[in-house]
Amino acid sequence: MSLSQTAPAPFRLLDHPSYAFFLTARLFATLAVMVEAVTLGWQVYLVARATETVERSAFLVGMVGLVQFAPLFLLTLVAGAVADHFDRRRIGQICAVTEIGLVFVLFQIAKTPHPELGLIFAVAAGFGAVRAFQGPALSALGPSLVPPEVLPRAIAMSSLTWQVGAIFGPWLGGALCGFSSATSYGGAGVCYLVSLTALSFTGPPRVRTPGRGANLAAVKEGLIYVFQNRLVLGAISLDLFAVLLGGATALLPVFARDILHVGSQGFGLLRSAPAIGAATMAFALGRRPLRRKAGIWMFSAVAVFGLATILFAASRILAVSLLALAVLGGADMVSVYVRQTLVQATTPDAMRGRVAAVSGVFIGASNELGEFESGVAARLLGPVLAALLGGVGAVLVTGVWAKLFPELRRADSLIGNDAASD
Repeated sequence: MSLSQTAPAPFRLLDHPSYAFFLTARLFATLAVMVEAVTLGWQVYLVARATETVERSAFLVGMVGLVQFAPLFLLTLVAGAVADHFDRRRIGQICAVTEIGLVFVLFQIAKTPHPELGLIFAVAAGFGAVRAFQGPALSALGPSLVPPEVLPRAIAMSSLTWQVGAIFGPWLGGALCGFSSATSYGGAGVCYLVSLTALSFTGPPRVRTPGRGANLAAVKEGLIYVFQNRLVLGAISLDLFAVLLGGATALLPVFARDILHVGSQGFGLLRSAPAIGAATMAFALGRRPLRRKAGIWMFSAVAVFGLATILFAASRILAVSLLALAVLGGADMVSVYVRQTLVQATTPDAMRGRVAAVSGVFIGASNELGEFESGVAARLLGPVLAALLGGVGAVLVTGVWAKLFPELRRADSLIGNDAASD
């Protein structure tokens, strides 16, 4: 019986204490990442603007994304096999400890009178390497902590938790940057520590099916699974190209300082706006999960994402820009919800780490590599035209993918084999 024919299973955190600790770890890890990301982008832009033009400085902000994506791309597939072979909680703990060390290095760099961009980029690359292992491990751990019948609601709750962190993280980062970059990095370190503590209280998974050894054959098996499952491939690749082209958020330091002229506090508001829209949508999805026509919802959401990006690029009024970013975030949440549920609900537990790793490469490409693409486009075309054309590209991708992946367009229920209708 499909999801559309049954009442949604109830989901109460008190019934799943391990998942509650997992959500706490995810919340504070997200806060830490967002505070760190805001501070990195803002610090790099300010340091660069002391000697460079707006376009050149925007390009250097984009380079932060590239240096994080390079190790992510090189290591994630192996990291997925590691997540399927070793204790996923232990991997997450090791990654959190390493992130605390890296953010401490950034704290020390920020205290110097003249920070070196090269050293900042090197630490950013270290974060990319750590997250290559952290992402697949935690993505695969979460679904194994709850029974299958509550998985869609649990995924919506996990997404809502992430969005809460994404709302307050940029605001917190912007506020702390108003004191100093060192203060902001210190705040990120505290959040990483809380995340590590919560993860330590997360219990073992309900069912653990060990995957094969962490070797090249295991990596190949994960790749084959994803590329033969056109429903999963279509979902993660649609997100890749839409966000890669429409990544206006990568240019927010430029818009905040030199286009909207709202400073660091306004930058925090701009970074929070997409997450506010996404959190609102995640809350709605948690109460009323999508039950029919999931594929149509996903394509519609990506199209709205592109249109909102166009509106943001054209706006010179802060309120309008915030509204456009909120709509953009809400639309992206629908796309994320459908993609995550399709991938996690249809993937066997023994494969989840590797599939999450492949998905992580696509997501990393859309985010970190998207930042680089936006920086290059801003360098060549200017930030406004770069964001405008990115939004147009996201809309065009929607139409192309609807034709290339009819399986995704026809996706209906989000549970197991009912994911696509005939």
